[in-house]
Amino acid sequence: MSVRVRFAPSPTGQVHIGNIRAAIFNWLYARHTGGAFLLRVEDTDRERSTPEAIRTLLEVMAWLGMASDEPPVYQSARTARHLEVAAAMVAAGTAYRENRDGKGECIVCRMPKTGRVEFTDAVKGRIRKQAEDTQDFIIVRSDGTPVFHLANVVDDHDMRITHVIRGDDHVENTFKHLQIFRAMGVEPPVYAHLPMIVNHMGKPYSKRDGAAFVGDFQAQGFLPEALFNFLALLGWAPGDDREILSRDEMVAAFDLDRCKSSAARFDLKKLVWMNGEYLRRLPRETINAAFRDRLAAGGLDPSTVADGTWNAILDLMIPRTKIFSEVPGNCAFFFTETYAFDPKAVEKRLKPAGALDLLQRLAEVFESLPAFTAESTEQALRATGEAQNIGIGALVHPVRVAVSGSGEGPGLFEMLALLGRERVCARLRGAERALSSCA
Repeated sequence: MSVRVRFAPSPTGQVHIGNIRAAIFNWLYARHTGGAFLLRVEDTDRERSTPEAIRTLLEVMAWLGMASDEPPVYQSARTARHLEVAAAMVAAGTAYRENRDGKGECIVCRMPKTGRVEFTDAVKGRIRKQAEDTQDFIIVRSDGTPVFHLANVVDDHDMRITHVIRGDDHVENTFKHLQIFRAMGVEPPVYAHLPMIVNHMGKPYSKRDGAAFVGDFQAQGFLPEALFNFLALLGWAPGDDREILSRDEMVAAFDLDRCKSSAARFDLKKLVWMNGEYLRRLPRETINAAFRDRLAAGGLDPSTVADGTWNAILDLMIPRTKIFSEVPGNCAFFFTETYAFDPKAVEKRLKPAGALDLLQRLAEVFESLPAFTAESTEQALRATGEAQNIGIGALVHPVRVAVSGSGEGPGLFEMLALLGRERVCARLRGAERALSSCA
């Protein structure tokens, strides 16, 4: 039997990372087994499932490189088929008509009244509950529209889905879905429920915890390969210590028996680190274009520096860049004199008594250097520190804040050489503006 899996989102706006994580697991399993990955758009909510929402869904899937192997199925076009099955269930006695919503007659599916209902989950193992703890449930509303449970099961059967891989918030639904499969007299698919994605407190990850939609991460400059890799590891592991895996490596290693049943914690720091690893593997021309685009979007003009300086800036900043959205903030001081100052860095490095006087002294030393290079500025700074009987840190940190606005950044002396003597000395002499800007 050839594996057939599906991603069945309800497109009502942005695509949540929990939903796309389920899509990734389905895609990987299909590729690992040589099966088919299908898309079913559950668009029965006519008010929220707008063309724009569907377009956003398709764009996200294309961005992540997960095209459906067959044309998408739109659930709203299959209502007649859903109602046909409901009518057959009523005729067979596995469903009945009743006024359940106070508006008219609904169709209700019968659940067992004695014994146990149970199934084997490919991730969680055997799951069971007492039949008396279940309740009959509506499958067709009084207005004649099928509910999610009926449409979901009928479509899975008609699409010949062999494995349903979805979040474990659907575990309770599965008891209902299996009952509909029994009523239809057909074999159900294998169910595999993935662990929830949680925040650092163990609560379901949501927008309150930060970016929660795929579009948010795309806008921030995360790379699709990095986000795909990161989400694939939320609830699955390749069986060794690898964390950076190519798409082919993930496909080769993926199987449902490697999926975890415990909650998967969303670690933004890990995603940022992983994105940096992928970023540095990009072709130089791609990084070049991304840096220029991000600077321009931040109101900075990269053409203000010569080509040689531009390439040197890239060499200096690429190793320190983990997300392209960081570029304007991290590089602004190379392209403008109105760069921002970090108040904490100013407080710690420039406000102590004597700090500004030291910078004035160092500016005089730098102006007298025969050549202004990384080597000569380092030697001059060390010599100045020794002459003043202070450690090198008492100069390095104030200099960095004065010339870049930040307490962190690339190698100081390489940075000074790229900025050039004139700008460096002017910034050291004018360091008091940092105090006023942060007052």
